[in-house]
Amino acid sequence: MIVVAVSLFLASLAMSLVVTAMARRFAGRMGFIDEPGERKIHATPIPRNGGMGIFWGFAIPLVAGLIGVVSMGNGTVWGMRVPVSVMEHLPGMRAHLPLAGLFLLATFAIHVLGLLDDRKPMAAWPKLILQLAIAGGLVGIGEGSMGPGAFRILTFLGDFPSVGFWASVLLSVCWIVVLTNAFNFLDHMDGLSAGIAFICAAMFLVAALFNGQWFVAALLILFLGAVLGFLCFNFPPATIFMGDGGSMVLGFILSVLTIRTTYYMPGRNWYAVLMPLFVMAVPLYDFVIVCALRILRGRSPLKADTNHFSHRLTRHGFSRRSAVLLIYGLTLATGVTAPLLAMVDDRAAILLAGQLLATMVVVAVLERVGEHTT
Repeated sequence: MIVVAVSLFLASLAMSLVVTAMARRFAGRMGFIDEPGERKIHATPIPRNGGMGIFWGFAIPLVAGLIGVVSMGNGTVWGMRVPVSVMEHLPGMRAHLPLAGLFLLATFAIHVLGLLDDRKPMAAWPKLILQLAIAGGLVGIGEGSMGPGAFRILTFLGDFPSVGFWASVLLSVCWIVVLTNAFNFLDHMDGLSAGIAFICAAMFLVAALFNGQWFVAALLILFLGAVLGFLCFNFPPATIFMGDGGSMVLGFILSVLTIRTTYYMPGRNWYAVLMPLFVMAVPLYDFVIVCALRILRGRSPLKADTNHFSHRLTRHGFSRRSAVLLIYGLTLATGVTAPLLAMVDDRAAILLAGQLLATMVVVAVLERVGEHTT
């Protein structure tokens, strides 16, 4: 299984590197150039279609894998012998084919929506409505055709047509859309959104492996390779931006895979379900604070500005690279112990919550130091 995992990672990494390089080369012909401006941190035009590398780096190996699962028989696929350890999981892999297909289709829809916005900026509210439609379609179709809980969180609230069921559906759609936009909001500094997504995915991979969820683990491994391939071009100083066609894909994939990951199992404590909030604490905090500040100042919460945590750090004297690395560290600090929630007792869980609170206090203090009225 280690060989399979490494193969998946290298395949998505290689595909992401190739597609990102091609996207950068042909960005001008495709009309994906980000010009310097008032809210921009770059002084020269930069390609902004790097999201193609993320999406296709994830999608192409996934499609190849799905075809391989369908073609797999008698211990071989495409003339190559399949390890016995993989064949043991063949029934489970085939059972997940419809889920993977629907998930990939919805992710493609989000990617296209982002590319359209990168090519010609859309108004915020129509884009939000389309995000809600895609997320709602994923949850609804999954629930209707693939069984309860396909892409729905908190299924213990009830089954159709109970009030708990509809609350679960609403929370699922909101979770997907909020995270999609949270990572979109984070895409304002070189390497920030992609790096945080990589750290979060690594933490969720640990949880998936702990629970033996090989389908989710495989998707997370593909995602990690695709993000790292793009990050090679995007880490400060970036030579290409991901654009909405990449940032929304990051949040969308992570939100859906957190829904598919099982945190609570019989015999474990209920607070294991809080793991995603621990891992995503920093991006969610930034999303909530920025939206709140915009509303308090009479602005649309969806209108971009320069009041993100990273912007404030640079105004306090941090270099852009240092600000990004600091936020990486804070994200790792909140997420690295999150998988332990499924294994500890009440007292240890309180200590983990205290650690999270202390980290977020550090974030709050850092962003409130000095003047930041821009």
